Amino acid sequence: MSLYSDAKTIWENAIKAALPDQAVQKELMNLDLGAKKKVLLVAIGKAAWQMSKAALETLGDKITDGIVITKYDHNLGELPGLKVYEAGHPVLDQATIEATDQALKLTKNLTSDDVVLFLVSGGGSALFEKPQIELSELQDITEQMLAQGSDIVELNTIRKRLSLVKGGKFAKHCAPAQIKTIVLSDIIGDPLDMIASGPAYPDSSTSADAFAIQEKYGLVLSKKAEKSLAQETPKVLDNVNTVVIGSVSQLCNSAKETAEKLGYKAQILTSSLSCIAREAGSFLASVAEYYQTTNKSLAFILGGETVVEITGVGKGGRNQEIALAASKIIAKCKQTCLFSIGSDGTDGPTDAAGGYVDTDTLAKLQEKAIEPRSVLDNNDSHRALKAVGGLIVTGPTGTNVNDLTVLLIKR
Repeated sequence: MSLYSDAKTIWENAIKAALPDQAVQKELMNLDLGAKKKVLLVAIGKAAWQMSKAALETLGDKITDGIVITKYDHNLGELPGLKVYEAGHPVLDQATIEATDQALKLTKNLTSDDVVLFLVSGGGSALFEKPQIELSELQDITEQMLAQGSDIVELNTIRKRLSLVKGGKFAKHCAPAQIKTIVLSDIIGDPLDMIASGPAYPDSSTSADAFAIQEKYGLVLSKKAEKSLAQETPKVLDNVNTVVIGSVSQLCNSAKETAEKLGYKAQILTSSLSCIAREAGSFLASVAEYYQTTNKSLAFILGGETVVEITGVGKGGRNQEIALAASKIIAKCKQTCLFSIGSDGTDGPTDAAGGYVDTDTLAKLQEKAIEPRSVLDNNDSHRALKAVGGLIVTGPTGTNVNDLTVLLIKR
């Protein structure tokens, strides 16, 4: 098999291993619904459709009604008995609010004889929202923080206090009904109060934390927004049972297993990568250069989520920047490649899951008068990789458990 074929086999198997179907079904098969009057399903996030499909296959007509809210182009077809809505991500839009309103109506005035199946995956913060401030201001705050490289925990700490559903408030809304929450984690360490901003989980962050983040990024807020930041979120919830069914560890372990079957000596360097994207690419390229004298096929695997440092106005994503940043040094290496993908099939505001580079990529770029450094300075990695066939396009995958980056040295 070629180096590219090896890489493709690894990322395809990793995504397949992270699909939530079997884990959701296993969790719901053991769920005792007893004599519940209503069994309502609410699913939010990029993997909401896939998780809901698995729930339907397990519980069938035991589900009384339900609403699924996912990202645009992530509705993969009809789900009998459920209403599927698409909305904006990573910045919410009016469709988000309208879909959330429908979910709140569905779960209004419940009793202790009812149960809510709450299926949560990454992207839920933007896709499930009833803001306490004007939509335009919330969009502006989100864009400000993303542009300045804030991490997901910081962003969600602010979002919780500007929302009527985040930070445990959705669980309060559903009470006294019990909520069974099934989570597909997209945040390193699986902090349940931060995944999708924790709509049905006690909040560990405080208003003091939120104001510290406001000061750190110099956020200019309206008086209404500042008043919302001062409101504390629920710290105790007695109507919720939560389980995590998947995380980035699945991606890394599957990649390692597949690489070993393909003949590589594989090592997981970390499942908690968190740094500037282009710096991760440069580091891995230096690892490739160091091991060029090896006589063994090697695979170095990383999972996590980097951030893009915005210095330009181009189009790209963190995984594409990782790949492009590695291209110059990898050009010096023989039979070496690097790929980086978002497990959900989208990388930044692009149609690609990520990027692939190998020993020949730099020469191909130079033939088209594309210089990686200037492209990175303009955050235009998508254009550069597209020009040389270096984009990885999977379409919506049905899962969302962080990113996977793999360096392969084939001997």
